[in-house]
Amino acid sequence: MNVLIWARVSSREQREGYSIDAQLRATRERATKSGWTVVREFSVAESAKRGAERIAFNQLIDWVKANAKRENLRAILSHKLDRVCRNMRDAVRMQELEDKYGVSLAFVENQFGPGPAGALSFNVMAAVAQYYSDNLRTEVLKGIDERAKQGWQHSRAPFGYLNVKEDRDEPIQPHPENSKAVMRLFELYSSGRHTFESVGQTLADEGFVFRPSAPKFHRTAVSYILNNRFYIGEIRRGSNYYQGRHQPLIDRAMFQLCQDILSGKNRRATPQVNMPRSGGLFTCLHCGAFITGERIKRKLKGGGVRPHDYYRCANNYPDDNHPSVRWRADDLEDAIVADLAKFKMPDDEIAAWFRVSLQSAFTDITDLQRNQRVT
Repeated sequence: MNVLIWARVSSREQREGYSIDAQLRATRERATKSGWTVVREFSVAESAKRGAERIAFNQLIDWVKANAKRENLRAILSHKLDRVCRNMRDAVRMQELEDKYGVSLAFVENQFGPGPAGALSFNVMAAVAQYYSDNLRTEVLKGIDERAKQGWQHSRAPFGYLNVKEDRDEPIQPHPENSKAVMRLFELYSSGRHTFESVGQTLADEGFVFRPSAPKFHRTAVSYILNNRFYIGEIRRGSNYYQGRHQPLIDRAMFQLCQDILSGKNRRATPQVNMPRSGGLFTCLHCGAFITGERIKRKLKGGGVRPHDYYRCANNYPDDNHPSVRWRADDLEDAIVADLAKFKMPDDEIAAWFRVSLQSAFTDITDLQRNQRVT
């Protein structure tokens, strides 16, 4: 009789000492003792790749359908039932192979007799296998939820961090180079003067690399980083956020400013032509949105138009307590001049002292930058 061998182990079973080799050895010995001929072997370890078991199982089904008659295949040999059937759906698919192609199941450990009693035993064992699979999934998810509540990311750390398995106290740590790229990305976008494309281009010009295969930060990468609360120390699990125990890269104020720009509450600071006080130079005291300019043209009775420049809060969705913030251009300019007048030095002696101090400070900064370039 010609048979096909199927072997499977989960990542958990591998940790407990089970192996593909042990299953293959047992099934081959069973085939030899029974005088069966093995025409092909299928084996998969679930830890090799997520979803690999389902892919291999579907390949098994397709191969049996295509080759059962040509190979004179009579059975699928496995170590025991739960190696083949993880749920009732798998059991139904195996039953279809027997009904349509004459390929039954054979096992090293489990034996099912003919007739209704054997079918009942098979169905009970299949139901037990599904219970085990469902219960294992529940326990795994429970463990992931608990780990998130304790402040640790279950999956791979996002860009800007490293997974350090050797350090149990701090398994997720900032990457020495990529973390700087993340901080610089937030700094650029929070200024309100950049789009996703210009952020990516600026980072590339400054020497930051996203990944070797795609050095430049593309739009999707920039958007993902800007919206990821992991960088402010939070962990997402489903729809819930938990306080993480990893080191944040961004403070909440900068993160929220970027969110305001993304949502349109704060528009990107692009100065308008002939309106120099727009484009992020001023912000609203009540909500923090940028002050933007608008020009209204009114028609004159005698023909022609007269422009009127105004500056207003760019928040298009203010709350009920937000006052109307709208200034005529001349009034805003007078207010700026009045504020600047308050900075006037009370006498020439203090003015001279301030001038010397300022020159000394700039000299120190210039010397420091020159030394950094040399080193």
